[in-house]
Amino acid sequence: MFKDIAPKASAGTVKQSRRLRRTMTLPEVLLWQALRGRPGGLKFRRQHPCGPYTLDFYCNDARLAIEVDGEAHSRNDQPKRDAVRDAWFVDRGIATMRIAAAEVLKDLDAVVRGVFAQASASLPLHHPAGGPPPRDKLGEE
Repeated sequence: MFKDIAPKASAGTVKQSRRLRRTMTLPEVLLWQALRGRPGGLKFRRQHPCGPYTLDFYCNDARLAIEVDGEAHSRNDQPKRDAVRDAWFVDRGIATMRIAAAEVLKDLDAVVRGVFAQASASLPLHHPAGGPPPRDKLGEE
């Protein structure tokens, strides 16, 4: 596991994140049921507080935020607000993957494969130094 570089939650964000965990949308629940099984050994957090925002899902090792966007994300000034939010995370070393809620409902397996592919591509090539190598690298079982 890598050091968590995500910004600490702002005041009130933790409370909001806890509330959002209890009121997840159907596409978020379906995706969480798939991601909580740690596909490919990757750990995901749901409704993760980060700075002034709450991420739908977050993989710390891949520095990847996953946002499930419903129809409301295409109305009014929401696309502009999403772009500002995504830029805020990019400045802090976190990429954002946006998935349409309709896609999750239509083909969950394809969405999970896409999330895993994106997260795997974002992983560093090696673990940071400072500890012993993994047991399987030593020839031990």
